[in-house]
Amino acid sequence: MVRCSNGLLGLLNAGVLVLAVVALGGGAWLSHRASTDCERFLERPVIALGVLLLALSLAGLAGALCRASCLLWLYLLALFLLIVLLFAFTIFAFVVTNRGAGWVVSGRGYKEYRLGDYSTWLQRRVENAGNWAKIRSCLQDGKVCQKLGDRKETVTQFVNSNLSPIQSGCCKPPTGCNFTYQSETVWIKPAGFNTTTDDPDCTTWSNVQTVLCYDCMACKAGVLANLKNDWKKIATVNIVFLIFLIVVYSVGCCAFRNNRQDNSYPAWK
Repeated sequence: MVRCSNGLLGLLNAGVLVLAVVALGGGAWLSHRASTDCERFLERPVIALGVLLLALSLAGLAGALCRASCLLWLYLLALFLLIVLLFAFTIFAFVVTNRGAGWVVSGRGYKEYRLGDYSTWLQRRVENAGNWAKIRSCLQDGKVCQKLGDRKETVTQFVNSNLSPIQSGCCKPPTGCNFTYQSETVWIKPAGFNTTTDDPDCTTWSNVQTVLCYDCMACKAGVLANLKNDWKKIATVNIVFLIFLIVVYSVGCCAFRNNRQDNSYPAWK
């Protein structure tokens, strides 16, 4: 008779099997739908996750219900390594995203962001020319600034709006540049503008809609601010997932012990 822990482990892995099928289906859907490099970026990780979950769930089901101790041992080993990796990633995510926050601008409804406020590790990621070229391409493909420009707001409406970190850093010049507002993504530099200004982003800004402030330090800071928020959410989800994995691992250990006992005393079956 299958022990309670074996049945519970089988039930849990049946749920994981469903998640694996969903992940593989999502990866296949992305591969057909994706038309840009940014959309294709998620395709392989999602498919890889689906394959990993599929392999784990099948090994867990076979080990628990068929009482295949060898498969169950491999399943527990893989699960233990996954728990360790997820735990390490969660700690890492909290550490590298601990620094950095937006600056409140007087008389503005939005915040502005500074690259130097974020961790050195994150700064190096966006300062790398190759990495930033890909991120810049994704920002343009996502039409973040184009959507902002489509609002057609007055200057009063704009300065009181709550912009996202990327909109604040990439789609407009820093407030300190004192440019004149024409539209959300068109700003006029004052007469006699000094290119030796203390803020290099003021010089980098361009009204060309494919340029704007995509190469500004403020834009890179905005991306990191957005990334920080996303990683915080992912780390929180990881904590819940870790608890689930630890429960599954504990049940799996009980099932493995049951398998060994049953194999040791076949007369009791």
